[in-house]
Amino acid sequence: MLNVVVLVSGGGTNLQAVIDAVESGRVTNARIRGVISNNKGAYALERAQKHGIDSLCISPKEFGTRDEFNRRFLEAIDAMKPDLIVLAGFLVVIPPAMIEKYRNRIINIHPSLIPSFCGTGYYGLKVHEAALARGVKVVGATVHFVDEGTDTGPILLQKAVEVQAGDTPQALQRRVMEQAEWKILPKAIDLIANGKVAVEDGLAVIKEDK
Repeated sequence: MLNVVVLVSGGGTNLQAVIDAVESGRVTNARIRGVISNNKGAYALERAQKHGIDSLCISPKEFGTRDEFNRRFLEAIDAMKPDLIVLAGFLVVIPPAMIEKYRNRIINIHPSLIPSFCGTGYYGLKVHEAALARGVKVVGATVHFVDEGTDTGPILLQKAVEVQAGDTPQALQRRVMEQAEWKILPKAIDLIANGKVAVEDGLAVIKEDK
């Protein structure tokens, strides 16, 4: 059974998609061990509580230095004994020590088809505003492993979504969530939980059933 810890800063719609997938059996051999947020007002924490999932808030604002926060944050992660850490809209820089300790065991969902509209400054609605400003016809979402860069780790899954005439950033954001993010994030967790993913030579490889 794969122990999954989900890190989230806001409403937790991707967290809810994972919870629903686990409870419905679309994600097998995995359980959500805990949810951690940097924002005590995050609705994601309430979602966790409603489903009996351990949750806590650890904010950098509560510590005198970033090093102190990083240390306490990693201690909280370690205490939950995760096999997989899922970043589901987590707007805090992951400490390098954590990336090293959990190498190829941290995944992130990003609301674009990486390498487009990714990297520093591209998060949330800003991604969709940039896509519409550029006039692209296809957007989407990406699940990737986390490394020391920003959105630079091995890509595991991607799903495309068409831009429609008259789209606002908010409408496009919602469609990308519904048609891509909420589908590929649970799928990625299920693949990992069932031993179907490997990272080889810097690339994520999905093993085919034999």
